[in-house]
Amino acid sequence: MRLPDPPLLVVTDRRQARHPLAAVVSAALGAGCRWISLREKDLPEDEQVVLARRLLATTRAAGARLLLHGEASLAKLAGTDGVHLPSGADPAAAAAARKLLGGEKLIGVSIHTVSEAEAIDPQWVDYVLAGPAFETPSKPGYGPEIGRKGLADIARAARVPVLAIGGINAARIADLIAAGTAGVAVMGGVMRAPDPALEVGGLIAALKGALAISAPGRC
Repeated sequence: MRLPDPPLLVVTDRRQARHPLAAVVSAALGAGCRWISLREKDLPEDEQVVLARRLLATTRAAGARLLLHGEASLAKLAGTDGVHLPSGADPAAAAAARKLLGGEKLIGVSIHTVSEAEAIDPQWVDYVLAGPAFETPSKPGYGPEIGRKGLADIARAARVPVLAIGGINAARIADLIAAGTAGVAVMGGVMRAPDPALEVGGLIAALKGALAISAPGRC
């Protein structure tokens, strides 16, 4: 499964957002983002479905893909373009998600360690989010930061593309790509930004520059 291009996943959190969530998503898409994941797990499931369906009209008009953080059954009900499974999910959950959603949907999983990376089966999973890459105000105390070396170890161990998440900003992207990650995911940095479009534009520019430099070594 080919990941969206550019490999920037914007993860939502309406509680951190400075602007209405729909406006933040629209701004991110307008700046070139083509990959959004709805992570509003505190909402009742029916409200998550309604919100996802509203955002789908926006993402599809932009040629972008919308995932849902949570259960595959909820993603199917909402009609999203895939699901992102939580950290610690049973490996069988990914297989079940693939069987439920089909081969055209994106399936991702959150991981934190090399052993978790080694356990990912590319038959069922398209990508992983590895984090927290750095300390992040979005999830204080969520766990020790993985850092560049840890991400490099995870990228070598994984058989699917690895996206770094946690404390990501444009200045850190080149180092993360050099460590072997395929892209990045950002939540708080975009949600809290006074100008989400400006923030996303800077992230994409940094990604494109870093990927262009690393491309010869990845062939």
